[in-house]
Amino acid sequence: MAFGAEELRVLRRALALALHPRPASAEDVQDCLRLAEAVDEAAREGARLRAFLLADLARYRAALPGTAAGYLTLLEEALVVGYHPVPDDLAALRALRGNPVAAALLDRCHDLAEQDVRMRLALRAVPASRSRARTRLTALPGGLAAATGEPGRKPAEKPAEKPAAPQPKPQTPRRDRPIPTPGEVFPPRRKPAAPPANAPQQLAAV
Repeated sequence: MAFGAEELRVLRRALALALHPRPASAEDVQDCLRLAEAVDEAAREGARLRAFLLADLARYRAALPGTAAGYLTLLEEALVVGYHPVPDDLAALRALRGNPVAAALLDRCHDLAEQDVRMRLALRAVPASRSRARTRLTALPGGLAAATGEPGRKPAEKPAEKPAAPQPKPQTPRRDRPIPTPGEVFPPRRKPAAPPANAPQQLAAV
């Protein structure tokens, strides 16, 4: 991305406003907005051109070895704009190693591939080192509280178990009075009393 003379003047004024804040004129604001729109459009156009370039590179790579000259040219252009070679590119360059241009590109792509591998390994090692540091902290006395940001917190104690309620004993029937005997339940019949001796005389007088 290249700026023209007018764009550079606008960029200089915008930087001056950023470093030394002061009320900006309407003209400065409009110029900065136009510059921002131009930069955004250039970035979008660059992304479109990159997509077209990578699509052409894939087509030329698929048509090898007949398209070796065009493929090598497109690969050089792609590397300039930040393209990182894929395993298919390395395999194609190995097949074209007899070409001096292909041999030079192979060495360059090997270096880029090694850089990518080292970067991925470094990114994977960062979370692992953090987890090991946390493990060491939790292994020390008070480390868990320090790791969780609560220095005064103690682990929760296990609540004491409540004693089991005693099982109720089977109730026996209460005997407030003794059980009656058969003689009490069925008393013997009494014999009728004998009539008095003067009973007939009383009836005769009547």
